[in-house]
Order: sequence, then C-alpha cells, then structure tokens
Amino acid sequence: MSSEKNPTRERILKAAWSLLESGEGGAVRMSDIAKASKISRQALYLHFPNRADLLIATTRYLDEVHDIDGRLTKSRKAGSGSARLRAWVEAWSEYIPVIYGVAKALMAMKDDDPEALAAWNDRMSAVREGCSAVVADLKAEGALVGHLSEEEAADLLFALLSVRTWEELRIERGWTQARYVNLMQETARRTFLKLNS
Repeated sequence: MSSEKNPTRERILKAAWSLLESGEGGAVRMSDIAKASKISRQALYLHFPNRADLLIATTRYLDEVHDIDGRLTKSRKAGSGSARLRAWVEAWSEYIPVIYGVAKALMAMKDDDPEALAAWNDRMSAVREGCSAVVADLKAEGALVGHLSEEEAADLLFALLSVRTWEELRIERGWTQARYVNLMQETARRTFLKLNS
C-alpha cells in the first residue's frame, strides 16, 4: 500500500522519521510513534505489525521522499564501469548527509536493538548491492584491478563509502562535502581501476 494513498501510514512514517532524527534513538518506541502520529497504539499496529517493519518502512520512506532512484540514474546509465564507479561514489556520498540523522540514530541503536539492526541491515544491504553492481561492471569490461576478487572489491568499496567514514571525515575531521566527494572518487579510482582504464 503506497503512503500516498494512505495518509495515516504516511503520518506514522513522518513521525517515526522525526523522532529518529531528534536524537532520541533508543527512546523511540511504538507508543512514542503512536503518540506523535496522534493515533492509538492499536491503530499503529494495524499499519505496522512490529517495530522492525516500521523502522524498515521509515528508512525506505526516506528513500522515496528524497528520490533515491532519481539520484542513482546517472550511475545506472553510465556508459562504462569507470564512469559508473565515479557516479556511484558521488551519488551515495551526496546522499549520506541527507539521511544522516536517521542513520546516526540507527547506528546508535543497532548494537542493543534487534529491530533497529534489521532496519540498518536492510538499507546497508541495498548499498552493498549497489557496490556489487558497480564492481561487476568493472570486472565485465576488464577494468577491475587484478589483485581483488569481485567480492573483495565490493566489500572494500562498501567499507570506503560507509556512513561511519563519512561521519569521521566530515563531522569529526571537518572536511568539506566537496572535498570528501572528490577524494572518495579519486580513492575509488586508484583502488579499483587498472592503470590503463
């Protein structure tokens, strides 16, 4: 059921999003979300049978609102693996600050909260799939460095582009967003592409 066709569901997702971004991550319970949505807990459970489903739906709702598919168009339509790598790094790097509030809450919660962990893993598996697709293109055109398997290259790209890496460099070390994107693109190019690619 689309959130556009169900205003109550959309109100729930917006409330969950707001509560997660408020920095109260561990305190976000179903009762908190019901109260913020101005509905009963019973009504909330009619839309989302458990908290894991709600948290996953919230992260996917962010992707919908912020048009993740549109953001990935350049990467998906790139004419070469190297162009796709550059576009993928840019798209994901520019998306991290958009979703950082919710990501930060889920990262803080996930070690002690299986439902938050499920939501985190759901979104990170999508990012890992994106990394795998880029690496597969590089491999198919013979541009992937020889000392990395596809699996290793996808793992390494995923780690390079982690939210934690962005957080450390942008928030803790004070890099500008432009500098971060440029250096991630250059690092990815040097790490994954053969010299003649």
